[in-house]
Amino acid sequence: MKSSRAIAIAKFDEARRLRLGVIAFFTTLALLLAPVAAYARAAPASFADLAEELSPAVVNISTAQKVERPSFGPRQGPELPEGTPFEDFFKDFFDKRGGGNSEPRTVQSLGSGFVIDPAGYIVTNNHVIEGADEITINFANGDALDAKLIGTDPKTDIALLKLTEEPSEPLPFVPFADSDKTRVGDWVIAIGNPFGLGGSVSAGIISARSRDINSGPYDDFLQTDAAINRGNSGGPLFNMDGEVVGVNTAIFSPTGGSVGVGFSVPANIASNIVDQLREYGETRRGWLGVRIREVTDELAEGLELETASGALVEDVTAGGPAEDAGVEIGDVILSFDGKEITEMRELPRAVASTPIDETVRMIVSRKGKTQTLKVTVGRLKEAGEDDKKPKAAKVDDENADAEETFVALGMKLEALNREARERLELDKDLKGALVTDVESTGPAAKKGIQVGDVIVEVAQEAVETPESAKEKIDAAQKDGRSSVLLLVNRGGDVRFVAVRFPKEE
Repeated sequence: MKSSRAIAIAKFDEARRLRLGVIAFFTTLALLLAPVAAYARAAPASFADLAEELSPAVVNISTAQKVERPSFGPRQGPELPEGTPFEDFFKDFFDKRGGGNSEPRTVQSLGSGFVIDPAGYIVTNNHVIEGADEITINFANGDALDAKLIGTDPKTDIALLKLTEEPSEPLPFVPFADSDKTRVGDWVIAIGNPFGLGGSVSAGIISARSRDINSGPYDDFLQTDAAINRGNSGGPLFNMDGEVVGVNTAIFSPTGGSVGVGFSVPANIASNIVDQLREYGETRRGWLGVRIREVTDELAEGLELETASGALVEDVTAGGPAEDAGVEIGDVILSFDGKEITEMRELPRAVASTPIDETVRMIVSRKGKTQTLKVTVGRLKEAGEDDKKPKAAKVDDENADAEETFVALGMKLEALNREARERLELDKDLKGALVTDVESTGPAAKKGIQVGDVIVEVAQEAVETPESAKEKIDAAQKDGRSSVLLLVNRGGDVRFVAVRFPKEE
């Protein structure tokens, strides 16, 4: 039988173990709930203070545009006998419909914008003010002031306005953020003028980055589920520090209202455009002078790349920055000015944002080996200013008339002769194998190769005759490759095509 002392010690040990168990339980529970608590602390309890602080810098923009009424002509009404009771009625009706001397009508529209400088500079969308004859800025305090257009960039849908008169006192304004630091899941709020209601605030998160919605060559939108509707265009998307991370531009909506998918031009793109418009009144984008395409898995094999990434050069503009830097057709641009190019569409944005005449390093892959080139960026000419590619010269004396035909990948290849050069208007110096027939179900046809195309390279090696083209295609197949890379000239334009070898049965 245990003594009273032993019983007391046993009870003490049991109580001690129980206390340790309780401590361990709550410690574990605290560790498990820590991420939830951290998230709860990160979520704002209210956006009220931020909305109150930022709203005065957000403006409503109303525009007026005079549009000529359509003229129905003096004799668009029915032919009536002179003196009929309805003669005057129909004459008055068609005169009011615009027959003859009607006055132009005024079309009005509404949008949003925000002040970026206390001197009266305002950012909005190009489509908000496009074609406007009058622009009025409506402030949250009730003031309505006229504005003029400083400059616009349709390619990014950004426009810069300025009040026509200096404000009597500095205006409230908001700064741009570094949008590259914005992460998916970050809280944002949108303030604007949806449906003309004015001063409306909505909240959400960044849903995705780098969205391409096929609206232009420099698409790199932030996607948000903060409610954006018609009239929000040109308004700001704010982060929780009260900085503009994007300019609200577009929505995806089958109904015309918000379905939680809105798009904003990132602040880093918008601020760069605004700086150029403010300094020059126009954009001045960088230019490289290459025509590029996406690197697919099939092309990657032929280009001797480990992964399908970068921008494949299909053409180099004569006398352009790329040619001066030593860029060649078939190069794959992997890096530009320290920025990795993983997708083709990243290169135009990187080049466009580079200052004119700045020399940068560019890493390219050429036949499986990387090289570093130095390129001095030129200035991109706007539409209508681009030099037109001269039409290929017709050959005056060509006496090569080969009749031998070679078949490869479901296409017939023949030598270029005088008749073919003249018919296809090919340059007299062009060398290669002419495609004279394509089997409709063959490998070449599946990749879009057509009669009249000229194969100028096979596996990144130049070919001058159909025989050499056939030999190099056969050699690639014997090497165990699943496809072969062809450089095809079609009417003076060249492109790379990866054609798969048919599977042996």
